[in-house]
Amino acid sequence: MDEVSRTTAVYESDADAFVDKYLSESIAARFGDDFSEALSGPRVLDVGCGPGVDSATFSDAGLDVVGFDLTPSFVAVARENVPDARFVRGDMRQLPFRDGAFDGVWACASFLHVPRRDAPDTLREFGRVLGDDGVVSLSVKRGEESGYDTDGRYFETYLPGEIRSLVDDAGFHGIRIEEGEGWIRTLASA
Repeated sequence: MDEVSRTTAVYESDADAFVDKYLSESIAARFGDDFSEALSGPRVLDVGCGPGVDSATFSDAGLDVVGFDLTPSFVAVARENVPDARFVRGDMRQLPFRDGAFDGVWACASFLHVPRRDAPDTLREFGRVLGDDGVVSLSVKRGEESGYDTDGRYFETYLPGEIRSLVDDAGFHGIRIEEGEGWIRTLASA
């Protein structure tokens, strides 16, 4: 079982607790203004949407949201909680959407579950589904040691220069990096 499959299994095995935890706060409501302001259109892909709290924030703002997650229970809860958005189950490493389908890709605390060996191709997938003026927002954990946490979820950590290089190598430009307590937020244009 690879890192992504194992992490999904952990989320699914205790889905109710994770849903309760993740429904407690919208990160998009707290930190998404720069992303929303950079959008050239209304089409947003919320990658790793969990139970849909950020999708709800975007939907409430009038955006056309597609939530995307690999954990079946998260997708089911999101569909219930955010009826005005669409939700698709799948792996972010191979997005089932056409080229240029979105104006923005929001990947808040989800891309960090992708092992480093798959990160470049995953970022290229994000770029592929973005239109010419599209933007991506990534939030990853800051650190030097990647691995499994105590409950078995895999986390890939980055230093600011590492995430900048990955995003740049994937073809994005206008890269902005912000650091917070243990986190790195990246905003870049396709």
